Amino acid sequence: MNIKRVGIDLAKQVFQVHGVDNHDKAVLRKQLKRGQFLSFFAELPPCLIGLEACGGAHHWARELQKLGHTVKLMAPQFVKPYVKSNKNDANDAEAICEAVGRPTMRFVSIKTVAQQDLQAIHRIRSELIKRRTAKVNQIRGLLAEYGLVVGQQVNTLRRALPGLLEDAENGLSFDFRALLEELRQDLIQLDKRTLEIDKKIHTLANADPVSKRLQGIPGIGPIIATAIICAVGEGKQFKRGRDMAAWLGLTPGQHSSGGKDRLLGMSKRGDPYLRTLLIQGAKSSLNAAGKKTDPCSLWLNNLCVRRHKNVAVVALANKNARIAWALLRNETHYLPEGITI
Repeated sequence: MNIKRVGIDLAKQVFQVHGVDNHDKAVLRKQLKRGQFLSFFAELPPCLIGLEACGGAHHWARELQKLGHTVKLMAPQFVKPYVKSNKNDANDAEAICEAVGRPTMRFVSIKTVAQQDLQAIHRIRSELIKRRTAKVNQIRGLLAEYGLVVGQQVNTLRRALPGLLEDAENGLSFDFRALLEELRQDLIQLDKRTLEIDKKIHTLANADPVSKRLQGIPGIGPIIATAIICAVGEGKQFKRGRDMAAWLGLTPGQHSSGGKDRLLGMSKRGDPYLRTLLIQGAKSSLNAAGKKTDPCSLWLNNLCVRRHKNVAVVALANKNARIAWALLRNETHYLPEGITI
């Protein structure tokens, strides 16, 4: 069987396969069980295989690469236009097979096991922070029902809770004080677990030379550096730094027609977790820029005079993303503006 290209619709137990020959004629339409999947492709001559970037896709891509196949992952939204008629597994596999052969298709880099391990740590950290934020909002909401208002900051609530529990004149009942103490203990446990994850990330970041290079960029610390590594890898999927910034959603959206360019606000595409981290790091750099005289700080201060502070923050996050791409691709160290070797 002369197969040039294969599209696979992944699932948990059933995999739909669609293959075409050198003339783009369908020569393979097959449904495989999970246990048959690798053995089938082990007997197939090496070919181009397309997969949607979904749950388990990186694992199967690595396994298929071990068998000698060329594997490419695609974002599902880029495959959707190639689906004919109604959606089913066979049509999805055919659409994937068609999309992977397009010369202008954008592909997702295949993650290594180390990248996925690091990504899992960041996903757990993100979930812990969400739970902590929900717990803080719950405590503040319950206190508001008793006429007690606490500031929005987590640290503000941490400092206020012991005093609220000890104050006998604030109108809180004995039963609610017991509930409030339990909620405070929940918050302490979430803080403790988050701190443990942060320490683990710091240890991994300090042991990785690539992460240490990225930390040389102002506004990028261990957490942001490791998040970039697990999301981007070596950055080879981007031709230039601005492509990575656009992928992160740090560039303006566009709605242009008839030769008239119309730029919108920040597109917010890509990974919201990494984009949020870059913006938070840029905010801290902006707060420290007022007392500095280096070129980047002067640029930031001048930009804040002309535009809103949040615009300057996003602009710095965009700049940091492009610098990070350059360090990843060229394997170089960060040099501040005006300094040469």
